[in-house]
Amino acid sequence: MENTFQYPPELLSLLIETIPRLCRGKKDLLLFFQGAGVSPSLLSIYEALLKTNSGAFKKPIVARELLTKLNENGDRSLRERREILKRVTEFQDFSVCWENDQAAARGYVAQVRELVHVKDSFTRMQIERDEERRKRLAEQTALFNAEKDRKAKIEMVKADLYALFGEHDARKRGKKLEGVLNSLFAAYGILVREAFTVKGACKEGVIEQIDGIVELDSCLYLVELKWWNEPLGTAEVSPHIVRVYGRGGQARGIFISYSRYTKPAITTCREALAGGTVIILCNLQEIVDLFEKEGDLKKWLKAKVTAAIVDKNPLYLV
Repeated sequence: MENTFQYPPELLSLLIETIPRLCRGKKDLLLFFQGAGVSPSLLSIYEALLKTNSGAFKKPIVARELLTKLNENGDRSLRERREILKRVTEFQDFSVCWENDQAAARGYVAQVRELVHVKDSFTRMQIERDEERRKRLAEQTALFNAEKDRKAKIEMVKADLYALFGEHDARKRGKKLEGVLNSLFAAYGILVREAFTVKGACKEGVIEQIDGIVELDSCLYLVELKWWNEPLGTAEVSPHIVRVYGRGGQARGIFISYSRYTKPAITTCREALAGGTVIILCNLQEIVDLFEKEGDLKKWLKAKVTAAIVDKNPLYLV
């Protein structure tokens, strides 16, 4: 119960009826509030009244005035209000009350306990709901920011890719393309390992040059990139098929080319499937189109993988 006015009307009324019955004497009433931490400035007027005109000191009236003032103090008297509630709900020795007040005091304390329990239960539920709402909002905000960040990265990748079309140095263009596509895969949450070489065990030097590896649905894909002006034939795609085949069925292959593929190259990739080697052929233009349509790279790749395996179509245009 964190509200500024902690005591709702029904609880305030109960406390006004209860506290005077728990305190046998007028001095005991002031000591009750003093023990709860109520400031001397609030109590002084009633202490003076008790000394100068004891007959005018009425316990129910004093209790009502003090509780009302504490309520009106808002958060400034939050600690005192809580302590008063604690003292009332934990009250056990009703023998200190006047004999005629003992039964009523027991009944009122029981009502206060029940009401506080209900209020606390609702408060806890409200706190839980607020916490759940806060977490949900935080999750939504995190998702929104992540999506915003992803789109910003994709826009940067798009700009870098388009800039490559103005690069006339084939070697530089090919190297930059590796970085652009690796950044593209990463922006879509696809795990990437950048270009690396494999050296022979018998000091043969570099025996494989792999442009990159990506992981999609727990499958590894060796990536090969080509930016040639001439169509790629069997001689160009075969080395990549051999690299994938040499992984014993533990990897698949993605081939991305600026130029188109010859029919023999497509046939070679289709026939490789019979030996368990899955090769996906992609045109760079497909990725450009994906950018323009703001498509989903993962869905695009999955559609091409399905077509390569199920329909034996390595060059499926989504």
